[in-house]
Amino acid sequence: MVRSTTVLAVLKEGKGAIGSDGQVTLNDTVLKQGAKKIRRLYQGRVLAGFAGSVADSLSLLDRFEEKLNTYSGNLPRAAIELAKLWRTDKILRQLDALLLTMDKNQIFIVSGKGDVIEPDEPVAAIGSGGNFALSSAKALLGYTDLGAEEIVRISLQIASEICIYTNQSISIETI
Repeated sequence: MVRSTTVLAVLKEGKGAIGSDGQVTLNDTVLKQGAKKIRRLYQGRVLAGFAGSVADSLSLLDRFEEKLNTYSGNLPRAAIELAKLWRTDKILRQLDALLLTMDKNQIFIVSGKGDVIEPDEPVAAIGSGGNFALSSAKALLGYTDLGAEEIVRISLQIASEICIYTNQSISIETI
């Protein structure tokens, strides 16, 4: 399990939001409260968040952005090409992270094992608090009129109250 963060993406009514907490931990010590774990990519049309080793994640985000540029912002193609590269490259294969990516239409989870997963529902999460945030977001999507950004904010808040690797310093980007 990738610990140390929570990243959540939600699509609703043509709008998307991705958010994360800001906690950075090393073993059982909190090192930082306000880290930024989400990025805008490809002219602001793609959002990505990461869980796992920060250096590994930033390296993968750079490679992912290269793929987005190569394929003119085609999110599915860039995600697949990154997963192929990640799985087959001798050095990249050792990287320990997960990426959560989205545009206005789709969400993908990308892993180093070659997984490119598009969830059935318009919501996905990664990290140690991911299942807590995902459960909350699914309930809010199904039983409220809240927008994507509000759902992400409330769900991350709930995850921070349950997961010790997730804090209340929440960052959100919308698309």
